[in-house]
Amino acid sequence: MKREQLEKYAELILKTGLNVQKDQTVFVTAGLDQPEFVTMVVEECYKAGAKEVFVEWSHQPIAKLNANYRSLESLSTLTPWAKAQWEYKAENLSCRLFIESEDPDGMNGIDQDKMSKARRAQYPIIKPYREAMENKHQWCIAAVPGKAWAKKVFPNLDEDAAVEKMWEVILYTSRADGNDPLKAWKEHNADLASRCDYLNDLGLQYLEVKSGNGTDLKVELNEDGIFCGGDESTLDGKVFNPNIPTEEVFTTPKAGSVEGIVFSTKPLSYMGELIENFSVRFEGGKAVEVKAEKGEELLKHMISMDEGASKLGEVALIPYQSPISQSGVLFYNTLFDENASCHLAFGRGFNECMRGFENYSKEELERRGINDSMIHVDFMIGAKDTCIVGVKKNGERVQIFKDGNWAF
Repeated sequence: MKREQLEKYAELILKTGLNVQKDQTVFVTAGLDQPEFVTMVVEECYKAGAKEVFVEWSHQPIAKLNANYRSLESLSTLTPWAKAQWEYKAENLSCRLFIESEDPDGMNGIDQDKMSKARRAQYPIIKPYREAMENKHQWCIAAVPGKAWAKKVFPNLDEDAAVEKMWEVILYTSRADGNDPLKAWKEHNADLASRCDYLNDLGLQYLEVKSGNGTDLKVELNEDGIFCGGDESTLDGKVFNPNIPTEEVFTTPKAGSVEGIVFSTKPLSYMGELIENFSVRFEGGKAVEVKAEKGEELLKHMISMDEGASKLGEVALIPYQSPISQSGVLFYNTLFDENASCHLAFGRGFNECMRGFENYSKEELERRGINDSMIHVDFMIGAKDTCIVGVKKNGERVQIFKDGNWAF
């Protein structure tokens, strides 16, 4: 891939994604797959005025060794230096950038029960720091090709060709392959904002989602809920894009108020393993039955992580004709696959999807319908024939999606 195009991508991530301001601290989390690109990103941070940039390197094979050899007690402990780092991030409201490149199958074979217990043990320690940063700092998730990931997506190509092809599809789907990615994203964000405005003006009470594969779901919305999409703002007005790419217009449904059955339309990569061809049946707002051709036990583990894990925290609308869907590529990565298809998410909801959220406490937001959980896991449900109807309080029905795409 030409260096000039990669430099534009790095600039897009820093200016449109994170929007780093003068004297801010930046933490970058990245694998060892593309060190040259990470170096470009760090330089862009400093050019934007960052005071300091810290890179946290990760390597999936080592993560797997830790999962296999460390005891549950060891994995459950937050070390003093890890705790100090969380404190530093929270105190400084540091920008956080996550650059994904991992192998979708890279953690196959680990003891998922042990890892789930370790996550449950650490979560209460980490949660206060996360809540102290919520809606107060900029963050962004983007991606670069890893060799194993590229071979998973393009198995018929040799390793170098697969990585090059991955660069092409990542830049294309991220709207970073043209002459002016910053302008392209400005126009894209404006389109998403206009769709949010239209939906928010409708005052919908619930959504009906149906597809020919058997999906038949009723999702109740929060009374003061709003649809969001594209760029977001911190409470002090810093604008950023948390996902590059993104195609979604999303909201947080009313916790515990979904009924029906839904069938997945793409594999779900969770904890380094794939869950494939699965269905979820909801009763009384909770997932009461899950079935999967592959990864069923992992799926059951996921929705039992805590009280809120079996409830929905997000419903997102993405047209079937989105660039990611039209690319015809199955990424085996939620950042991309969720933006090729309408999706739902188990677990934690978004405070910002409630009007005036900044005026409520965490407990008040939960009482008003925002689900709380240690997880937030998106899974894809959109199909070519997906139909979504919004229903107002007076019973008026509004066509939102027809044949998998926007009806307005």
